[in-house]
Amino acid sequence: MQIIYIRDLLLRTEVGFNPHELGKKQDVLLNIEIYFNLLGEEQSDEPSEALDYKLLSKSVIEKVESKKYNLIEALAYDVSALLLKNKRVIKVDITVDKPNALRFARSVAFRMIKER
Repeated sequence: MQIIYIRDLLLRTEVGFNPHELGKKQDVLLNIEIYFNLLGEEQSDEPSEALDYKLLSKSVIEKVESKKYNLIEALAYDVSALLLKNKRVIKVDITVDKPNALRFARSVAFRMIKER
């Protein structure tokens, strides 16, 4: 099994349910581990045999930035479900940070691990 890491993907979306959060896009930071198997026994240098992480990250960006979430937990679930639609993806490990969610804390984070 191999892992692709997408680190510190900074996105903006509506997230939260408190009155001061409604209707405002906020920063969220995603760290994603995508577990998959190579197509062949060994890694070749052929792009067609690689997992297209650029396409996967674009789909994550489009999904997250086009939707409103009450909870970062729901955001993590949406991203995991989206990534697991790819037949080659076996497992995802996602951490969503919401900066400045708590006073005196850099961020609040939620982690979700889902397998096919």
